[in-house]
Parts: sequence; structure tokens; C-alpha cells
Amino acid sequence: MTIEKKAGVARRTFLTTGAAFLGAPAIAQDVNSANTTEVERDLNEVVRRNTSSFRTMSWEPFFDNLKNGAILSDITSRAVHYWGEDGTYKLYPSSVPLTEDLTRRGRTSVVRKVEGPSWRPTPSMLERNPEWPEYIGPGPDNPLGTHALYLSWTYYRIHGTHDTRKIGRRSSNGCIGLYNEHIAELFGLAKVGTQVLLI
Repeated sequence: MTIEKKAGVARRTFLTTGAAFLGAPAIAQDVNSANTTEVERDLNEVVRRNTSSFRTMSWEPFFDNLKNGAILSDITSRAVHYWGEDGTYKLYPSSVPLTEDLTRRGRTSVVRKVEGPSWRPTPSMLERNPEWPEYIGPGPDNPLGTHALYLSWTYYRIHGTHDTRKIGRRSSNGCIGLYNEHIAELFGLAKVGTQVLLI
């Protein structure tokens, strides 16, 4: 291939790539629009997921050490990060609470791990939804999915869900939800005593 032909190919590649990058800000701006962060109550409604800040992060700004591992739930980006003492890093999409009133932020830890959890709605959930059952045992109808990490805060969990439409959305009553295959993996990595931070 002659120098002139190589230059022509390089120029076309640059122009094609450049055009794609020029379109990127418009796409990113649309993803960051108000439509992506509204309170989403109807799971049958088609919504855009908030993926604009779904990216890897470093643990150092958030934790002093990685003893027993560390879990960070980022409510804004709807992502759960896990760092292990051995250098393991995992990133999972999550569901987050419906409203700020239901959202709790701060430091806690895993105090219990349950495979095949049962579920009881909190008193405030039953007040808001009196038609809900008072108990659901393990299985496909259980809102906690296949695994649950119980936190030191009463009623708060990181758990799975059988309703995959919830992931990436504001759809929970306070807990952080993951796909069942992701909570199963995180369940295997986390320990009782793993530090947790919700931001």
C-alpha cells in the first residue's frame, strides 16, 4: 500500500471515529436527563436506566482498609461495588429505593447471611400496602430473591430479586436489590463483618 493510500485510510478512520465522538455528548446528555432519575413506580412502564456513572471505582476514598472486604452501594449510579482483601473487585447494577424518604445512607456492615431468605414486610410497608401478605417463604415469589445480606440497620438488606425489571431503577422500599446471579456471587464473597457504605 502506498503512502497516499495509507494516509487516505487513516483520514477516513479518523473522520469516522471523530463523527462518532461528536455524537457522544448528545447521547450522554440524554442519558443524564431528568427522565432517568424520576421515581419509577410502575414496573410495566418502559424507562431508561441510569448508566451514565456505572463505572469502576477505587476503594481508598471510602474505606480505611479492606479487612473482611468492603461493599459500596452508590444510589445515584445504581451500582454496587465490592472490594476483597485479596484484590478482588466486582461491580453490579442494582435497584435502589423509590424515594429519598426510603433511602438510608451511611456506614453499616453485614451482620447475617441467608441463602433462601423468607420475607416479612415492615410495619410501615404494611401501612402503605395493607393488601400485602404478612409473610412469604423462600421461593420464586419471595421479594428477597435467592440470597440476602442482612445489614446492622433494622430492615435493611442487600438481596436478590426474581423481578429483573427492578434492576437499574428506583423500585425498592429501602433495600438494595441485585440480579439473583449477582447476589449469589456477592454472597460468596462477603462475610459477616464486611463493611458496607451507602452513598
